[in-house]
Parts: sequence; C-alpha cells; structure tokens
Amino acid sequence: MVLGERGNIFDISGFRSVNEEVLETLIKTPGLLVERIVSHGQTTVIGEWYDQAGDEWVLLLTGRAVIRFESDETIELLPGDYLFIPAHRKHRVEFTSADPDCIWLAIHGKL
Repeated sequence: MVLGERGNIFDISGFRSVNEEVLETLIKTPGLLVERIVSHGQTTVIGEWYDQAGDEWVLLLTGRAVIRFESDETIELLPGDYLFIPAHRKHRVEFTSADPDCIWLAIHGKL
C-alpha cells in the first residue's frame, strides 16, 4: 500500500474466490504485516496447525468463524469479535461461513 492510497475493507469485488482463501497485504514493514483475508467456507487442512513465529491479532468484520487451539479449546467469532493469538500457540481455522463471506483484518508481528 502506498502512502495516501485509499481503499475499502468491505469491497471484495475482484477478490472473491470460492475455491481458495484470498490474502491481501495492506501494510508490510520489517516487523509488521497487516492483511485482509477473505474466506468463503475455507478451513485449515485436517491434522495441520498454524504455529507462527510472531503474534497475531485478528478481527472478524463479516461472517462467522471458529478457531480451534491444539488444547481443543474452540472460539466462535462473530462480526466485530477480535482475538489475540500469541506466537507459537498452535491453532487452526475450523469453520468459516460462505454466506456471508468472512472478511478478516489480521495483524502479525511482535505485539
């Protein structure tokens, strides 16, 4: 993203893909990544876990989603819900709604 560039977080025209999740980088610096993610029913592959080196803070803007942690704890997210996931806390996306699509704002780094 260029300084002064304008966009709309809810405008997913041109980004919607039924077959795969779409990740769009909004801001990227050496210590920070801010991205928009559009999910349409996608989940993490069964048996796989995210084990990220940095912290992650996610905000679900539209749709419904379920995150599962390796401890078997699950958290349902509805529009407006946010979640902080510390580095190396293994987790997976168990569910994302397809109607409406899930629009996420994700911030990665040392938070």
